[in-house]
Amino acid sequence: MHRDFWSDSAPCAAGRFADAIPDLAELHAHVLFETSGTSGKPKWIALGKDALRVSADTVNAHLEVTASSCWGLALPLHHVGGFGVAARAFAAGCRFEHFAPRWQPETFTRWLADFHVTHTSLVPTQVHDLVAGQHHAPTCLRAIVVGGGRLDASTGRAARALGWPVLASYGMTEAASQIATQSLAALDAPYEPAPIPVLPIWQTKLGDDDQLLIAGPALFSGSLFSDGKAWTYHARTSPWHETRDRVKLDAQGITPLGRIDTLVKVLGELIDPQSIEHELIALSKGKLALQCLVVIAIPDPRGEHALVPVFDASVDHDLMRQILASYAESAPGPRRLREAVMLDRLPLSPLGKPLRTEILCMILP
Repeated sequence: MHRDFWSDSAPCAAGRFADAIPDLAELHAHVLFETSGTSGKPKWIALGKDALRVSADTVNAHLEVTASSCWGLALPLHHVGGFGVAARAFAAGCRFEHFAPRWQPETFTRWLADFHVTHTSLVPTQVHDLVAGQHHAPTCLRAIVVGGGRLDASTGRAARALGWPVLASYGMTEAASQIATQSLAALDAPYEPAPIPVLPIWQTKLGDDDQLLIAGPALFSGSLFSDGKAWTYHARTSPWHETRDRVKLDAQGITPLGRIDTLVKVLGELIDPQSIEHELIALSKGKLALQCLVVIAIPDPRGEHALVPVFDASVDHDLMRQILASYAESAPGPRRLREAVMLDRLPLSPLGKPLRTEILCMILP
């Protein structure tokens, strides 16, 4: 990332922007990131370069990054998590290395050692692959920020046993990456996915339904939407951003509880399918990866919704049956699951998140 990039006021897109970027004064010195989550319509988030720098400086300080450190990039650069790695290397004045080959855990492990990488960011799927292959971390590695989803306790502890210094984080595109991140001191205790300490640049509070609201200097400026004919820019009008995430918030930090958008009514009760996914993964004791399973709510004339576990065809059938049987022993009525569905391939985002809307269309009659 060249120094001229940060002083150039021309807007740019991190990724392929199909049209010419609108010539709007509000977009000067901004970087655009496409985001759609797992169910929403695509849009582009405008992050000021100052916001990206503030985030980079804060994360570097939190993880004790110095000029002698080395940030290694193993995520897509067009996602804010990957872009943030490059920004942190520039902000710290340290080395930056890019893992260019197709993801392979053994190749990645050798690459870390060859280039003496000290800090990197991974998604839970990548950590799961490292653990499944029983790969040992090189001694040069000081911290792995795990984002893009929840790394379960079993896999996290197995990773730590292999020397991988995994740290849970919570963030989003609208916040220029991280809002909360465990510190290096957390490596002295057994891995837990939460609570996650809030970084000092952020103010947090709870809204209705335990929704997290955030405010701070690394917050996005606005969003670009397209109707297929023209682009419309919506500036952020409040210092507080409603994240649409439910959390527990206390002095120790943030404990994510799931998306408000994913809550569904089953037999009159609000149920979060993602919480059931985490239960099933925990029952697998690290044998099941998050990208191999999703729980989908389908319309049901009696209960309003019914919950269907959907598995990737690569999952061992005996393991699937054991997990579902264990879950059924204690699941109350509204959280009971219908018969499982197997798909040849679960549609995933580039960061390994299940594309729920697409999966729903695939399993409906």
